[in-house]
Formats: sequence, C-alpha cells, structure tokens
Amino acid sequence: MSTSKTIQVIGVPMDHGAGRRGVGMGPAAIRIAGLHKRLRKLDYEVRDLGDLEIPIPETRPEVDAKAKFLPLIADTCVDLATAIPAMFDDDGFPLVLGGDHSIAIGTLSGLALEQHRRAGTEPKGPPKLGVLWFDAHGDINRPETSPSGNIHGMPVSCLLGQGPGRLTDICYPGQKLDPSRFCQIGLRDIDATERRLLKESGIHTYTMADIDRRGMATVVQEALEIALDGTDMLHCSFDIDSVDPRVAPGTGTPKLGGLTYREAHLALEMIAETERLTSMEMVEVNPTLDDCNKTAEVAVELIASALGSRIL
Repeated sequence: MSTSKTIQVIGVPMDHGAGRRGVGMGPAAIRIAGLHKRLRKLDYEVRDLGDLEIPIPETRPEVDAKAKFLPLIADTCVDLATAIPAMFDDDGFPLVLGGDHSIAIGTLSGLALEQHRRAGTEPKGPPKLGVLWFDAHGDINRPETSPSGNIHGMPVSCLLGQGPGRLTDICYPGQKLDPSRFCQIGLRDIDATERRLLKESGIHTYTMADIDRRGMATVVQEALEIALDGTDMLHCSFDIDSVDPRVAPGTGTPKLGGLTYREAHLALEMIAETERLTSMEMVEVNPTLDDCNKTAEVAVELIASALGSRIL
C-alpha cells in the first residue's frame, strides 16, 4: 500500500450495542496506546476527525429488549455512514475506531454508498465490496433470535438486509453486503441459531478449527481471493475478541482458543501485501477490562500491520 495515503481516523465511542459498559472508551484507549505515532512511523499523514458525539446509555431508555438502544444506535450509524464517503477525499483511508461492533452497520453502509458512487451505479443492492471480518462470534442474530437483545450481535444480519428497517435502510434500503464476497475468520463461539443462519447466508466462514487444520496463511489467502474477486474496494473489520484473551484481555466477550499474536499479525500483513485494502475498523477494545492498556497496544500494532508494517 502506498504511504501517500492519508489515514482519516474517526472514533465511535459506542457501547450501547454491547452487554457491558466500557467499550465506549476504546477509541481513546487506542489513541493513548500510540496510534498516531505508530502510523506516522510508517510515513502516513494522519488526520484525526475526533469522535462522534454519543449520549451515555444511562441517559437513554433501552426501548426494546429485543434490540436495545435501537434508535440511538441507528442515529449513530447514520452519522458514521454519512461521514465515510468524505474520508476518501485526498486519497484518504478511513480508519474507524470502536466502540462495539454495532458500528459496522454504519461503516459498511457508508462504504457501500461510496462504492456505488465510484461505479456510477444506482445505490441499490450489494456493492462490489469485499470484506474480511475477524471475530470470535457470528454477529448474525436478529432481534427475534438474539438471546440478549444486544445489537453488537446483529450487524451481519442487518448488513444482509435482515433486521430492523432503521438499520437495514441506512444510506439506501436493503442489503449492503454480498455474502459471496464476505469472509468471517476466527469464529469459535457460535450458538445453534447462529450456526443455522450462517449456513443459510452463503457467507464464507473460517472457524478456529479451520485455522488449526489448514493454517492461517492458507485460510487468509483463500479468503483474500474470495473477497477480491471482482471487487473495487476491500474492507477489514477487526473485532479484538478474535484474538485469544491471553493476548488481548480487554474485551467484553472473551473466549479462549482465539488467534495467537502472530496469527493475527500474519493475517493483516497478508492483507497489506495485496495493496488493495481501502478501509479498516478496529472494535470491541474495552479498557475497563484490560491490563495496563495492553489490548489497545495490541490493537495499534495490528492496525500497523494492516497498513504495511514489516519485520524486515
């Protein structure tokens, strides 16, 4: 990837979609861990747009137990989606810092709109956008299937056009993801309903068992071939809980058996080598559950790998 790009950073301090507080401090923790310094060391210009303003959960009612804080999350995702296209100006690279994973609904809705704009096509249906989604969880529940009502477990279904209208219709109505160009990597904590929904969706899924058997390099190479086939843009959505909690303890839904430090870096180094990555988000860093900001430091190093950091 050419370092002529300007990294456009935006923070989304959202923890309304998660089951516990603290992840809203993730953007600040990642910045404190030296994000700007690390990116400038890679010869990037960094332009920080600050954080979206989001009221704290205690000041807002949950409204619907099946989709908690839906109106506020929808409004925030609209604000984020609206901001995304302009972040590509002047050869910009959008870097979105979460916050919980519900913010991906806004990120990818904005990216979908931008891809349609670039292609000169009507904003309708899934764009030619490849996505690599690193996560321990499927994130494909819907309000009627979710055991918790937490929207950070629903972004994939919403982006496939299967969720509350206020979330599926951001930027334009309906589907924002093409499952044939969407790959989930690192899955290891999937309930029975999500297992069925994932199989029905047509998404390409790679569990930790797949990585154990086939190796990370093989899995990522295959996922990249799928995500880049006929696409104009490539997005990486990285949930820090995809990494083993012994490496990244500061997250709200930890599950043993995740990516090792080197597996995570290898994956992102391979993405960088394609020189096709056009945007990224890092989510679910929760400093209230962390050890001396260790997880945010891991997040910064992973972002650097995706943006071209090398050992030699």
